[in-house]
Amino acid sequence: MEEPTPHPLIVARITAGMTMEELVSGIRAAAGSRGLRSGVDEARVRKWQRGTRPSEESQVYIAEALGWPADIVRADDWPNWLPRTADGVVPLGPHSFVPALREALRTAMDRRTFFTISGTALASLAAEWAAGPANALAQAHQGKPVGEDLVAFLEHTTQQLAGLATEQRQHTATLLDAQLSTVTDLLEHGRYTPALGLRLHTLAASLSQTIAWHRFDQGRHTHASQHWIAALHNAHATGDHDLGAGLLSDLAYQAAWRSDHTTAAHILHHALTRAQHPAARCLLQLRLARTLAAQGERHSALRALAAAEQHLNDAGTDRPAWCAWVSEADLAVDSGQALLDLGDTGRAHQLITEGEHLLPPARDKTRGVFLAYRAASHLDLKEPEPAAAAATQSLLLARRIGAPRCVKLIDDLLPRFQPYRNVRGVPELLQLADEDRVLAA
Repeated sequence: MEEPTPHPLIVARITAGMTMEELVSGIRAAAGSRGLRSGVDEARVRKWQRGTRPSEESQVYIAEALGWPADIVRADDWPNWLPRTADGVVPLGPHSFVPALREALRTAMDRRTFFTISGTALASLAAEWAAGPANALAQAHQGKPVGEDLVAFLEHTTQQLAGLATEQRQHTATLLDAQLSTVTDLLEHGRYTPALGLRLHTLAASLSQTIAWHRFDQGRHTHASQHWIAALHNAHATGDHDLGAGLLSDLAYQAAWRSDHTTAAHILHHALTRAQHPAARCLLQLRLARTLAAQGERHSALRALAAAEQHLNDAGTDRPAWCAWVSEADLAVDSGQALLDLGDTGRAHQLITEGEHLLPPARDKTRGVFLAYRAASHLDLKEPEPAAAAATQSLLLARRIGAPRCVKLIDDLLPRFQPYRNVRGVPELLQLADEDRVLAA
């Protein structure tokens, strides 16, 4: 039988570096600042830690005593709104998968983000993952039994949501959140066999990864990071090193997107130590090449591109689901983008154009990103008219499928179009971008 997970109030207090006495004093001080007197003592706090729900006022005092603003409190969701970390990263451990999921779900419910996760914390998590053994799968709890039919239903509906056409996925955020919350509750409170536990962890990892990409596309970076971290904990629990490496590469991709290439490179190097499948290693090497090229490390970037090409040739068709999409199109475009950063403009443009044409219709969001890359490569070649055409196509596609990340890529290119305001297609592009900004406001 698995040891019980510590109550979130205990975790939050320890994370805040507070003794029980200091927490009680903080709660009384929060009440006193309102001209009220709290009768809370250590015995009352222990009752809360054993399952008694504090009043809404007491929950506000708890939040303030822990150093968090009152509007983080969701009184009807006690104790799940409590923060479980100081820096947003739950350490890997034998019982860390539920706290990591709860942290992701809690952060997603915040009205605003109170912290950003540092590159140092993410690199440390990657190093911890690379060095440590996989966790044992969760054993049965003394809760209500979880049946195979329910797990199969959750797997099927999750697969259906993930398989919707790109433009329909923008409407599924609430459904995905509900699915993940249900799976988290089952992992924490359900009674299940090891085989069902494996499926629940795998499902939690898949859902968290999907939600992370949604949040990332919306520019909600802390929320995305938390969900990738939660997915990593659950992949780690199953011993799936390739999936764990892929989730770390997603965090690295996000870091590179935010121009933190040092963090991206650290994470990717750790991820490569345990990734085995050629398709997984191809994706990792492509992302490593991109971040090395952005740092101007030409020889290392070219070596990573060569390794990615070899791994893709070795990958075959039997691939993990999470990286089954990696293709010649991705190799071409990412190679081109790396070469663009290294100054090889002509070859870069050729590869980006080839890759964009190779992309299957089902990957519309990726097509929008690739079109933005093609627009940038045209600008580097001083070809504003085809650049405007590609950028316009990307913006229209992003508007249709609800992809703010594509819009951001084009917004970043707009200053480079200003010298070409009289070139055919450029005025229309600038007007379309203005319309998008008005709609966003």
